[in-house]
Amino acid sequence: MISRPTAPVRARLTAAVAVALVGVLAAGCGGAGSDDGANPTGSSGSTTSTGPGTSSTEPSASTSATASTTPSADGGPVSATACARQKAESLTEEQALGQLLMVAFDTAASRTALDGLIADQHVGNVIYLGGWDGATRVKATSAHLQDQATKAATAGIPLLLAADQEGGEVRQLRGEGFTAPPTAKVQAQMSSSALTAAAKGWAEELKAVGINVNLAPVTDTVPADIGKANEPIGKWGRQYGSDPKTVTRASTAFLKGMHEGGIMGTVKHFPGLGRVENNTDFNTTGITDTVATPNDPFLAPFTAGVKAGAGLVMVSSAKYPGLDATKTQAMFSKPIITGLLREKLGYEGVVITDDINAKAVRSIPAADRAVRYIEAGGDILLTGDPKSVPTMTKALADKARADDEFANLLETSVLRVVALKERMGLMSCS
Repeated sequence: MISRPTAPVRARLTAAVAVALVGVLAAGCGGAGSDDGANPTGSSGSTTSTGPGTSSTEPSASTSATASTTPSADGGPVSATACARQKAESLTEEQALGQLLMVAFDTAASRTALDGLIADQHVGNVIYLGGWDGATRVKATSAHLQDQATKAATAGIPLLLAADQEGGEVRQLRGEGFTAPPTAKVQAQMSSSALTAAAKGWAEELKAVGINVNLAPVTDTVPADIGKANEPIGKWGRQYGSDPKTVTRASTAFLKGMHEGGIMGTVKHFPGLGRVENNTDFNTTGITDTVATPNDPFLAPFTAGVKAGAGLVMVSSAKYPGLDATKTQAMFSKPIITGLLREKLGYEGVVITDDINAKAVRSIPAADRAVRYIEAGGDILLTGDPKSVPTMTKALADKARADDEFANLLETSVLRVVALKERMGLMSCS
């Protein structure tokens, strides 16, 4: 799949990482196998900080029946099914890299604006941004986008089509056909069962227009003494509460509703934006959390979200010196993504960036951002700037050709994404 210097090396590494995560969170964290309804696959199985599947949400029995576990690039266990493995291995290098991109589709753009990127750069995922008005328009656009996921473009693997539909000010889909969910702070005042029921209804609205991923809920905890002084979250009431217990209860209730309605949920913004002063989308200062440690109680809602079956974890672009002494932004930090999220918390699934073009990281060349993110242990690069895609994919390909270890990481990331799509019922091998 990923080009390597020599065939023998490729064969050796392919054998080592020919795996994919099916129950991405379930294998190690109890998500997909639970019977509480919190998994959109059922028993079978910003930007974002500021934003149709073609088959049913049930994977076929044949794809779910066989799973194996082999080491990943950094030694951790990785679950696999024959179907996910087969699909991932069938991808060309270009198609594989495209699975690691999620590109913004701005509401002002023409319906065909991303056709070229999907065909030529093999982009495998799209996020709606800019405020889309009306279910009829969104449904037609989703259908058009999925029509672009051809055999030549994505090996026929459907796109993840995502939206930021948290509630309050943060909802990318508005108007006819879309309920206006309240802010997370208001949602948290509902009982768990009421919030789950409401979220299921919101999810069904998304599914009806071809969306399959919601980049929500927010699992950041904003301390009461910071409140609205927290620019990215608290100012807008995006937090469920000021203590981890409240955030955990409400965010998992929201997740359960999303999954019952057939939409994959995401927890964000790992390891938490609740203590920073400024918004990373627009600032390079005031974006450091000096309190967080590996035993931070504010990590509890993220852990709970993983156990509840969230298919993606979004990582922030803030800095956490108590987690990474180099003060590297979280999305480029191996101690945070690999060390804390994957190894300490046991998360085996897909990690996605907050907007990789945010002001907090924009001084780093786009090519370096892409490479550093994969090196840290991440998977999907979410970009609000479609023009950055060729630069990033070229950088990933060039690095893989020069570095076997990096190529190994890329293959593992692609397999995670493909396995998530299998878990969601977007593809099968039957």
